[in-house]
Amino acid sequence: MSAFSLNRRRILSLWLPRLPIDRTQRRVAQSAVSPGRNEKAAQTMAAQEIPSVVVAKQHNAILLHAIDEAAVGAGLSIGLPLANARAICPELVVYDADPAADIKTLNDIADWCDRFTPLVALDPPYGLFLDITGCAHLFGGERALLQIVTNALSRRGFAVSAAIAGTSIAARTLTRHASGKIVADGEEAHAIGPLPVAALGADAAITSGLRRAGLKTIGDVAARAHHEITARFGADFTTLLSHALGQGDAPISPRKPLPDYIVEKRFPEPVSTDTVIAMTLQHLARMLVATMDRQGKGARQLEASFFRTDGAVRSIAVDTGRPVTKPEMIDRLFRERLDSLNDPLDPGFGFDLIRLAAGRTEIVVQQQRDLDATVHDNDELSALIDRIAARIGGKRVVVHLPLESHIPERSALAVPAQHHLAAAAQASWPERVAGEPPLRPLRLFDRPEPIKVPFATVPDGAPHQFTWRRALHAVVRVEGPERIAMEWWKQDGKSLTRDYFRVEDAEGQRFWIFRDGLYENELRDEAGEPVSANWYVHGLFA
Repeated sequence: MSAFSLNRRRILSLWLPRLPIDRTQRRVAQSAVSPGRNEKAAQTMAAQEIPSVVVAKQHNAILLHAIDEAAVGAGLSIGLPLANARAICPELVVYDADPAADIKTLNDIADWCDRFTPLVALDPPYGLFLDITGCAHLFGGERALLQIVTNALSRRGFAVSAAIAGTSIAARTLTRHASGKIVADGEEAHAIGPLPVAALGADAAITSGLRRAGLKTIGDVAARAHHEITARFGADFTTLLSHALGQGDAPISPRKPLPDYIVEKRFPEPVSTDTVIAMTLQHLARMLVATMDRQGKGARQLEASFFRTDGAVRSIAVDTGRPVTKPEMIDRLFRERLDSLNDPLDPGFGFDLIRLAAGRTEIVVQQQRDLDATVHDNDELSALIDRIAARIGGKRVVVHLPLESHIPERSALAVPAQHHLAAAAQASWPERVAGEPPLRPLRLFDRPEPIKVPFATVPDGAPHQFTWRRALHAVVRVEGPERIAMEWWKQDGKSLTRDYFRVEDAEGQRFWIFRDGLYENELRDEAGEPVSANWYVHGLFA
């Protein structure tokens, strides 16, 4: 075998041709076994031998969208009008199509397939691609892996077709007409040659044109010169045919990016106790750190995935401000995350696989930590932020960075502390003038809050009193105004100039208020008549 062949991929293609009706019947069956549903259960059991279909409206007609095996036996087919189907089978059970639920179910199945390989891609509308290159031996070989996947899906009530080949297009083609086929690398052309041209999944117009030209099988099409096929049916079809024959392949698009490092633990018997789960996470953390340490890396993003025996998958992710190189820290972060979950980790009938992945890693920069107290302080602060973020969410722990803008609400940017701690420590803020009161309030509102001002000195004076949050404040001291014009190059021309005042009321509270607009030229209506100004409080001084 050549070196090129050794590097060729192996793709497992799954096709669930009856996904809409299988999903619907599973939902009905689950409702039937619920307490107090005896009547429904009886109806469901009776309907098991009655043809069932899913219908959808297409071109102003209600057509069969998916059918079960009993409907096939009754002579029904996809695309048949519902009225004709009822004429053929009056006792037909009809359900409405739900494309959103079908997509969710396909994604749930893809999550379950993550236990076999992290490279799982969607093949709409009802298919999946699994890149099993180099991992089939973990499950007893390709034949054993194919049987494990198909048997598991069949037990859950899904009709499934599967095939393995060296290219995704060849594997998908085989699932349509040769389920269970495993094609050796380089044998794709021989395997799919006898299949009908419809198996390629090309447009209906192209398939009809091939048949009219007397090309009924893929082998017949492959026997013709490529330039002839391209001239008649286009370059896209020629590329599709080449990939199906194993002559090159387009890469699949995995649903999730491939993590930098993955460690996992499979259990011969499902586990469900918190103690075992915690011990497993500790063990996986040590394995992960040991693997990363050999390459001098630390984790910045971690994800723990818990695979239940019933197919459900629960994933929990944590981020870190600095590369983590200690298993104790990883364990502590996940403990914080698990303790803060609104929906507790439900093991159901148990987990048969727990996986820990480092989605993003960085090279660890070695620093002198014995004598430099600043390094120790930074490490402790970063660890504290990571723990708080794991419990309440990384977006809720923020630091502020200065921005080049004289607009008060735009002069600082709130960013996640985990990723910008170093930048915040080095940020340069305007220094306060010694002996002078602060120019900006300690607390600045996200949005200025309106206040009621009965009267103020015109044109640029402060109010004598104002009402804020239904409380009247009498102004006894005033500093200002400080005039701030809006950034005209970023505005639509409707933003007004602000006059800010630092005011103190009779009770000693200090406010930062402003008048929105200038009396001379901005506060006028369409007729040019002067209008009253709007006043706002923007912050509070200590």
